[in-house]
Amino acid sequence: MTVINSAEYLDKLLPQVMTLAKKAGKVILEASEQDYKVVAKHDNTPVTCADLAANQCIVDGLSLISKTIPILTEESAQIPFSVRQQWRSYWLVDPLDGTKEFIKRSGEYSVNIALVHENKAILGVIYSPSQDKLYYARQHGGAFRMQNQQGATSLAVCQKRRWPLMVTCGNNPPGKTFQEFIKKVGEHQLLAMGSSIKSCMVAEGSADIYARLGPTSEWDTAAAQCIVEEAGGYLTDLNLQPLQYNRKESLLNPHFLVFGDATENWQQYL
Repeated sequence: MTVINSAEYLDKLLPQVMTLAKKAGKVILEASEQDYKVVAKHDNTPVTCADLAANQCIVDGLSLISKTIPILTEESAQIPFSVRQQWRSYWLVDPLDGTKEFIKRSGEYSVNIALVHENKAILGVIYSPSQDKLYYARQHGGAFRMQNQQGATSLAVCQKRRWPLMVTCGNNPPGKTFQEFIKKVGEHQLLAMGSSIKSCMVAEGSADIYARLGPTSEWDTAAAQCIVEEAGGYLTDLNLQPLQYNRKESLLNPHFLVFGDATENWQQYL
């Protein structure tokens, strides 16, 4: 019997998922070179042919990797909780994280693929097609980065906050809550970036904290959480509890923090 969360099985899955993420990234890059329409989904978020093509690529690929593990993607979010709550393990996918950045042609978007087991992300792959940069991790196996076909580099968070504090954030104008947060942290430097790469910047130690004080969905964080945690960091809600997955009807996340220094009282800045 296959033990989903065994090191042996995860080590078998991980290179296959890495290859698949890069394949989906190639699909996205090819779409970016063409004319495409932008359509608004029911929640008014944009979707393009790149999202849909990458989604199909990943769903087909994961179905070949494992025929028994169900798949939940941003493009199949209508699967009811009555079905999802029966899943002990499942793939959680954002085929194109950062669609708005893709539309702007900034290159700051990613492919996110996670394996969730018993409400926890135990494998995570994030691929930036424009940079050919791949972040990946599996439970108890460490976190790594590969770029431009070079060898793997081990990731480690910055375990002691710097002065000025290195804060990664999105490209959109900051909301009032985030503005208040950065005022309280004192001297800081903002590092703007799109998609889940912001969390990976904490995992690799180039940023101290990512404070997401706005709406996100579970497929935005699962892969990143595995990578951050395996790099020695934390991705938590505002009560400093690790995010969990597939525990409720809504697929929306609470506001969250990504950080490396566990000795800092981050809540005092909220």
